[in-house]
Amino acid sequence: MDELRIDLPDADATDRLGQALARTRPASAVVHLHGDLGAGKSTLARALLRALGVTGTIRSPTYTLIERYPLQGGGEAWHLDLYRIADAGELDFLGLDEGAAVLWLIEWPERGRGHLPAPDLEVHLEVDGLGRRARLLVPTPVGEQWLGQLEAIVRADPSLRVISE
Repeated sequence: MDELRIDLPDADATDRLGQALARTRPASAVVHLHGDLGAGKSTLARALLRALGVTGTIRSPTYTLIERYPLQGGGEAWHLDLYRIADAGELDFLGLDEGAAVLWLIEWPERGRGHLPAPDLEVHLEVDGLGRRARLLVPTPVGEQWLGQLEAIVRADPSLRVISE
């Protein structure tokens, strides 16, 4: 599985990563967002959605579980936050149809295991001092192509630093 590690020294860097993800996004993709509370999952999702042209308020779906956003190029982006669900079976009541969304952004996907589409991109975020670190993993060919395009943009951005480990 291919991997890319990125140092995000501040919130602006997290926004730039979201913008880069939007610029290179495939026609249809599923993103699983992992990380502790406060790691930047919602910040990254918000930046990605804003870069895709979503206007107005972009709410965290912490209490609603899902927020749907129409995209300028057609289709919808679905932002899910599964932190509050007790059992993955609760997702059956949300009316999630895999064909309806062209972009899935799923926070706390481990809580919906077995009831969610497989990820094309896994983003693991962690706090690092005043900033964050991101580790991106790609388990599918769609994700591999996305990561290849993304890496070129990230390496060209002097405010983002690829971590070699």
